[in-house]
Amino acid sequence: MAAIGRPLAGALGRLTTQCIVQRSLHNASAAPFSTHGLPASKPEQRLTATLIPGDGVGPELCHVVMDVFKAAGIPVDFEQLYISEIDPHRSEPLETVVESIKRNGICLKGILASPEYNADGEAKTLNMKLRDELDLYANVVHVKSLPGLKCNHVRHKNVDMIVIREQTEGEYSALEHESVKGVVECLKITTREKCNRIAKFAFDYALKHGRKKVTAVHKANIMKLGDGLFLKSCADVAAMYPDIEFNNMIIDNCAMQLVSNPHQFDVMVLPNLYGNIVDNLAAGLVGGAGVVAGSSYSSHCVVFEQGARHTFAEGMGKNVANPTAMLLCSANMLKHAGLDQYSAIIKGAVDKVIKAGKVKTRDIGGYSKTSEFERAIIENLHSG
Repeated sequence: MAAIGRPLAGALGRLTTQCIVQRSLHNASAAPFSTHGLPASKPEQRLTATLIPGDGVGPELCHVVMDVFKAAGIPVDFEQLYISEIDPHRSEPLETVVESIKRNGICLKGILASPEYNADGEAKTLNMKLRDELDLYANVVHVKSLPGLKCNHVRHKNVDMIVIREQTEGEYSALEHESVKGVVECLKITTREKCNRIAKFAFDYALKHGRKKVTAVHKANIMKLGDGLFLKSCADVAAMYPDIEFNNMIIDNCAMQLVSNPHQFDVMVLPNLYGNIVDNLAAGLVGGAGVVAGSSYSSHCVVFEQGARHTFAEGMGKNVANPTAMLLCSANMLKHAGLDQYSAIIKGAVDKVIKAGKVKTRDIGGYSKTSEFERAIIENLHSG
């Protein structure tokens, strides 16, 4: 493991350079502009990204992204691989998917559904297996109010926080068993190595992105050893970043503070289960699962997916899903790969459609279809 006090040189620092070098995208940000005002692509500048459509409305949302990329002339080819726990007969082998992501370095992923209670089933889900195989230890969700987004369930304005979740241990260790009839033991694993790693990632992220404060969220008052180790690791790392404010908050108080005063948070770092809950709670503050983008980092690849883990299975095939979060994920992927101008075009189109407020899916207070939202995005790709 890299030294904890070393300046940003880990996953955040290496990955963009690695992706650019591997794909010879040396001058992508200075690409010439076409007559439509969009950067003109060259065959040698094309890159390949793994695409996992996911379950529920995931395939529909990914289809929107592919249509928008085609309309914008974005030099990205998608290597589509389908994996699913609820439709295993159509699923590619996990090894094939892992090899593709490792080779391409970047992946756009729909949400995978995990079956609920099954006493005879395997405890480790497909999501967990994918994270473990790729060591996707840091999940980052940017919870930010979208300018112009108005709907009844959005109570706060100008929310802008980063939620960083450790997602390879904790309650998600898949170590549980029925010791005696009617008594189930479920182990929560906490290691100093992974606590240090996620704390270092959080402070590096804050430093790189000009953030001023990191809040460690925990339950160390009750789980004195497990969460105590997490909190101590965060405090030890914080001492090496004197220019970044550090504080900590118990998870139950954090939940209350999020809904009452979310503006006090800047960067939050959390163990696995708390991070999963806070991701979804925080997404609700700015409009819901359809508008918040996320990403998961290892030392060698990044997977871009929605920040709130909902497949919206009830909306499948009804042309009602909101593509905003998936489009923002795709824009973040382009920026990560060095295609900054294309990323700005996608984000700009999303901002224009949201601000105009004329095309809104049901989750944000409108009646527009997914296809209508896509059409509005494409029309705004070419606007000044």
